[in-house]
Formats: sequence, C-alpha cells, structure tokens
Amino acid sequence: MSRKLIVLLVLAAALLSACGGKATVAPPQTGATAEPQTAATEAVQQESPSASEGMLPPVDPAAVSGNVVTAGSSTVFPLAERMAERFQDEGFSGQITIDSIGSGAGFERFCVSGETDVSNASRPIKDSEVESCRSIGREPVEFRVGTDALAVTVSKDNDFVTNVTLDELALIFSTAEKWSDVRPEWPDEPILRYIPGTDSGTFDYFVEEIFDKNEEPILSAANTQLSEDDNVLVQGIEGSPYAIGFFGYAYYAENSDQLNVLSIEGVAPSGETVDNGTYPLARPLFIYSDPTIMQEKPQVAAYINFFLTYVNEEIVDVGYFPASNEALQQSMQNWLDAMGQ
Repeated sequence: MSRKLIVLLVLAAALLSACGGKATVAPPQTGATAEPQTAATEAVQQESPSASEGMLPPVDPAAVSGNVVTAGSSTVFPLAERMAERFQDEGFSGQITIDSIGSGAGFERFCVSGETDVSNASRPIKDSEVESCRSIGREPVEFRVGTDALAVTVSKDNDFVTNVTLDELALIFSTAEKWSDVRPEWPDEPILRYIPGTDSGTFDYFVEEIFDKNEEPILSAANTQLSEDDNVLVQGIEGSPYAIGFFGYAYYAENSDQLNVLSIEGVAPSGETVDNGTYPLARPLFIYSDPTIMQEKPQVAAYINFFLTYVNEEIVDVGYFPASNEALQQSMQNWLDAMGQ
C-alpha cells in the first residue's frame, strides 16, 4: 500500500463529525516542540450542523490525538485559544500549544526554524517569509479566519478625546509632544504612547496605514513604550488620562470598563462599520500551515478544519468580526487543495 494512500486512510478516519459545547482547559504552555503524529482512532459519524455547509469533511476531535504547535500574533491569540478550547472540549486529547509572540516572530518559528505546525498572523505573509519557508521545504497555505478592527484607546479618565482624523493619528504617534500640539483646546500635557512591538502584525498594519510603511516617525516619538504583550499596553493606557495606544479590538472589548475606544474620521468600530468598510482601521486575520504537515499530521488538518468550520460561532463573542463568506469559502478551498481533495 502506498504511503500517500496510508495518509489518506488515516485522515479519513480522523475527519468525522463533531457535536457542540465549550469548556475551560489548562492554559497553553510555552516552549513545546512538535511531536510525531499519533494514529487516529475509529470514530462513528454523527449528524451535526456545520458552519461550512458541507464544504469540508466533518471532523471528530476525539478521532485524532497528538500535539498541535502554534505561535504568532497576539491579536489572533484569543480567537485561537477559544477554538483550541472548543476542540479539546469536544474530544481532542492532545495538547495545543499557542504562543503569543507577534506575527513576525511566529513566521520566523514557522518558516525559519520550522518549530510550529500553524502560524497565527494579523497580516498576510511577506514574500521574504514565503521564501524562508520554501528554503526549509514548506509551502505556506493561507487561511483567512476573521476580521479585526484595530482599536485606538484612551483611559476612561480622558474626557477630551473622542474622535481623531487619520492625520491627527499621525501627529499623535510621531512629532506631537503634547496634546495641545494636535488641537489647541486639548491639554498642555505630554502624550504618553503605548504601542505594540515591532514584531507585531498590529504594529506593521498601523505603520502601513498611518505612515505609509515608514517606521521612523513612530519609533522616534518621545514617551513611547513598546510591548508584544497587549495586557502591558492596556495597563499603561489605563494609568493616565494623557496616555493613548492601539491593539486588536478584542483587547479593548475585554477592558471596555476601563478604556474608551476612539472613532476614526467620525466612524466608531463596530460589526456594521467593519463589514461595510467605513471604519478605516479594519484588517484580516489569518492562520497558516503547510500541506505536508497537514497530510502527515491528521491532528493538524483536523484542527484547521474545525477552526474554519466553527469560527463564526465563536468569533463575535471573542471580540472580533467574521470574515466575508467569500473569504471563508476560499480558506476552505485552500484546505481541500492542501489535502489533495
């Protein structure tokens, strides 16, 4: 029997139906490395509603075991954590490691050291990263899983900023030293800036949209603290009425009792404004894998299948917005192509 046929038979045993539910699981551990696949156990197909409307084969998490190692975007982290919790709650007995290290660092682990099975990203993979992947025998496959509205936030104690223009954002995060440098009626107090680190896809996206990909203005600004940990940014912004920062919308949603989110060009972030494209700072969210990994590790293929199938049942509760139907269907087609189906 050929190796390819064996792989397909093992995968067929893995990709059977799942039923609903959620539970809390142990926090993801860091530093784990990928382990060899474990053969899938027998499973009985069950009827279950699917967000994919039958486009992907139904998957039973209990039918696969082994580990899934992921790393990357801090923005994608809460969504990936939710999907991993549900995957485990519905029967997956293996460990899913999710390291929140930023999109760039995640691609380095996936494309340079080859340590991970899945790379989480809040920006598309760069051409240079694709080449790095290919140099170690990996061909990155993109799966769009949702949409994020980048939230620009201030403390609840800030009573003077509710809306800014894109030009004002550029001033606030670069050459303006005091709030009054942006608008004369604002306080004559220093601007305290809290921004994601340079490995973050959030940083890359903001620089691209506000500074036309030029990092120098934002990195040269005074009173700027960078961190890959969004919780550090939240704490800094909460600490002063003169602080401002930005991160994924889910982190604002978690801390909305202590933070205010600003409107941009008069438009507040919401499901409607993100979907219709009127909110200026909306961006796609992704996970990436590789066809060989997916075919040789049924647990990875099953995890991605499950993610795509049920993400729209979880994403709004996590604090993000669904991808368009067309984008999600393309992700499902990418899964089928990667699996040779």
